[in-house]
Amino acid sequence: MADEQPQTAAAKQLLLQKIYVKDLSFESPKAPAVFTANVSPQTQISIRTGSQTIAQSTFEVTLTLTVEAKEQDATIFLIEIAQAGIFYIEGYNAEEQGVLIGTFCPNTLYPFAREAIADVIGRGGFPQFLLQPINFDGLYAQAVRERATRGDGQQAASAPSAGETH
Repeated sequence: MADEQPQTAAAKQLLLQKIYVKDLSFESPKAPAVFTANVSPQTQISIRTGSQTIAQSTFEVTLTLTVEAKEQDATIFLIEIAQAGIFYIEGYNAEEQGVLIGTFCPNTLYPFAREAIADVIGRGGFPQFLLQPINFDGLYAQAVRERATRGDGQQAASAPSAGETH
């Protein structure tokens, strides 16, 4: 019985193979006038996750963050990043794999996306911008509940979109 636990643990593998920026865009349509005006923009953040199988037990997971700062109806800046990673996931059942793809993987990618967003916004001439931590476990659980409520035929193991936060 003692031999079973190490074998089970050894059979389960989750490895991060690569992290990269898949897409990145930044717009500041009101520059340079925005730098001489006194503005107090409202910021909206949307979050999406997606995944695809690229080989047996190998998945690309993409975390897409969009940050838009607006003053009334005018966009001050808009940034979107698709931060991706390649993860090797083996030995987990479909439900566990779905949870890993929907929570662990975005949690791993988020600090990289957050840093890139802060850097680009700063390079765009705007004050320091800090994204707050995101509870991907909670977003995943909420997405699973919403799918169950809607009666979608999709399994909970597929990584649901993380939804939108403000």
